[in-house]
Amino acid sequence: MSIAALPPVRRRGVYSWMLFDWANQPFYALVLTFIFAPYFASSVAPDPVSGQAMWGTATAIAGATIALLAAPLGAVADRTGARKRWIFAFSVPFVAGCFGLWAGVPGMAEPWVVLAFFVLAYVGAEFTLIFTNAMLPTLGPRSEIGRISGSGWAVGYVGGLVSLVLVLTLLATAPGSDRTLLGLQPAFGLDPATGEPERATGPFTALWFMVFAIPLFLFTPDVPRRSARGALRAGLGDLAATIRGIRGKGTLPVYLISSLFYRDGLASLFTFGGIFAAGVLGWGMFELGVFGIVAAATGALGAWLGGKADSRFGPKPVVTTGILVLMAVCVVVLLTTRNSVLLIPVAEGSRIPDLVFVLAGAMLGAMAGTIQAASRTLLVDQAEGHVDYAQGFGLYALSGKATAFVGPAMIAVVTEWTGSQRLGVSPVILQFLIGLVLLYWVKTTIQEAGERTE
Repeated sequence: MSIAALPPVRRRGVYSWMLFDWANQPFYALVLTFIFAPYFASSVAPDPVSGQAMWGTATAIAGATIALLAAPLGAVADRTGARKRWIFAFSVPFVAGCFGLWAGVPGMAEPWVVLAFFVLAYVGAEFTLIFTNAMLPTLGPRSEIGRISGSGWAVGYVGGLVSLVLVLTLLATAPGSDRTLLGLQPAFGLDPATGEPERATGPFTALWFMVFAIPLFLFTPDVPRRSARGALRAGLGDLAATIRGIRGKGTLPVYLISSLFYRDGLASLFTFGGIFAAGVLGWGMFELGVFGIVAAATGALGAWLGGKADSRFGPKPVVTTGILVLMAVCVVVLLTTRNSVLLIPVAEGSRIPDLVFVLAGAMLGAMAGTIQAASRTLLVDQAEGHVDYAQGFGLYALSGKATAFVGPAMIAVVTEWTGSQRLGVSPVILQFLIGLVLLYWVKTTIQEAGERTE
């Protein structure tokens, strides 16, 4: 059954669920990757190297918080039923944290204040996704889950794309000009000299989310609400029992460990990609915005095509292919500087390194959309018959954040050790390699069915 063939209420609910990715994505596009993070490292922090280290530390703190609470909250949510109230509860700190980013003025004496707001927003964003992801299995038949997941990620990337276009045309000044691409003064009288266009991405993200998250609460079906009495103790007991019996959950534990590595590598690429471009290639807000638009556009296309490939071939081959491509992208990025590409010197002032990095960003976006959508489907496959879905996605979030400090910490250490932002991202390749090797041992329901018929 296709999405279009679902009953009207369910179809509207599916589309509203997809729209939540649209509502959430500008945080990852504008704040975490392409605009605010590079701005913080290059303008708010004392220097780009220490800025990269500080941003990595804040990301690690947020990841540790999510890792500590994700699985227990998922287990409790399974006991209490309805997901929407959990989504709303974590939307509040997300919105507050985004608004707080406006405080990040250039060269501020206490940049950790801004990082605290960032951590608050990041934790809120990730927790809302845990509970929206847990709604996925109820949105359609098992055969359509991959398509729905991929389409949701595609819608999200389009949301990121649209938000970036709005920022470039209404807020950011074009290179060498005091006006935007449309020839307008920055909206609301924003002053580029004090970083106001970059700082405004925080409140912009909060307002965007507040508008486009509404349909999920109104139209997407939720599971029935159950009594919260004793839910914490019972939920934690369920989680403890699941962890004790994890060896009897098929290849779910192997998949969780595999995804721990490759999703952390993917997160590291997104977290430091913009910072890398700003520091190594000298890109400003405009160039970073264009880079983000390219990555978001290819991400939408990759998620959509990945969803189709997922439905046809299953999620595991899709994830495997995406990891291999991203490893190649990492090698290209490591061998790109302002003066050379793949160790081949280029003329001074050449735009070839910029073009190569934009193409690398295009592949990063495409494969990220594909991997994220297929990984969500693969979790449903691995959890089915073993754990409840909210608890499964709690464990999924735990596996994605349990070592979230490792990637940023390794990047910070290597950056300081080598004195090079470019070489600082090299540990990402190792993370992808470990995840790929472990993924080989994950058996999907399709593989298990094939083994039983042999």
